Amino acid sequence: MSSLLRLATAGSVDDGKSTLVGRLLYDTKSVLADQLDAVQRASVDKGLSTPDLSLLVDGLRSEREQGITIDVAYRYFATPNRSFVLADTPGHVQYTRNTVTGASTAQLAVLLVDARKGVVEQTKRHAAVLALLGVPHLVLAVNKVDLIGYDEEAFTVIAKEFTAHATSLGYAERAVLAIPVSALHGDNVATRSENTPWYQGPTLLEHLETVPVTDDPHRAAFRFPVQYVIRPRTPEYPDYRGYAGQIASGIVRPGDEVVVLPQGLRSSVERIDTPSGPLEEASAGMSVTLLLSDELDIARGDLLAAPGAHAPTVTDEFDATLCWLSTKPLTPGARVLVKHGTRTVQALVERLKSRFDEQTLATVDDLDSLELNEIASVRLRLSEEIPVDDYGHNPRTGAFLVIDPASGDTLAAGLVGERFTALGA
Repeated sequence: MSSLLRLATAGSVDDGKSTLVGRLLYDTKSVLADQLDAVQRASVDKGLSTPDLSLLVDGLRSEREQGITIDVAYRYFATPNRSFVLADTPGHVQYTRNTVTGASTAQLAVLLVDARKGVVEQTKRHAAVLALLGVPHLVLAVNKVDLIGYDEEAFTVIAKEFTAHATSLGYAERAVLAIPVSALHGDNVATRSENTPWYQGPTLLEHLETVPVTDDPHRAAFRFPVQYVIRPRTPEYPDYRGYAGQIASGIVRPGDEVVVLPQGLRSSVERIDTPSGPLEEASAGMSVTLLLSDELDIARGDLLAAPGAHAPTVTDEFDATLCWLSTKPLTPGARVLVKHGTRTVQALVERLKSRFDEQTLATVDDLDSLELNEIASVRLRLSEEIPVDDYGHNPRTGAFLVIDPASGDTLAAGLVGERFTALGA
């Protein structure tokens, strides 16, 4: 059985990201014949002699007309060695919030730069966002090397500059790889290029197939946000009491001890039910119904978790890192809603502690406000206790949303803990 790699792409405008994604889909034979025919016809209409593979991924009419990627789109492809879920994210600075969405579950990110321009402001911004989100592996795809005559020295300068920036963000050098590619011609994307004999590393696809898959949610401690309590009260099931939801992380088996949070009640798993019948084991990502050996007062929003040292922290106040997604600025004293797992609670923004500058890696303290796309450390006080994990320990229960209580709009993506204190700031 092949493993699964979740990856995201990011880059500045016109770096050729859509062409690179299209090339990956094309070279892995993940494109249907009618899709390819449509691309070839559209390419001819544009006066091109070769297929414009970016048309495979820029699906929105507004994207095609402007020649840019606007929304996050998920692509699926596979090789005999591994399956892939690719989040294709925008390059414009005003869509940085979309990059946060796309990269939030990624195990690897491919950052593109134009070989003629090298590392630019947006490259550094994206790398900082990826570091904040804890994406374990970075690939710098130095694209359009054909336009610089496959110059080894120019590639080396770009690779060294980016590696230095990535390591300043906390990445180990072994977690960063630079690859010279031409998405247009296919150099070092899926096949090794004769035009870069000086490059001895893997092709992009070879690296994607072989990079160790880290951040495996199955290996993290058990977390199960209760979404719904099932009590049929029918003649067939008069005493049935099941707790339905999706396992956020870890593995659970009948007989396992669990703690119910925030109450702190203890019990054990008696049975794991699914529409196809009971299971002897369930893991992260699976939607199941758990039956416990004790009758407890459990409701939607509660969390079943591994007990003891592996349990989350129950608190009504914590520091967090916010990526602000709204055009409406955030100010101290704002009243918001915090959605964590299946529980939504009222909250107060007590303080805007400091803002992270993605370019200088410095912090600006004692803020008056937080603007669109800015990232800051804040102090939140909640109306009731919730069980949380530090994002660095468990991203699935260390993440939350900030919501406008009046409109219901999402205002921010939140990470429990001060994430950028470890980024050299």
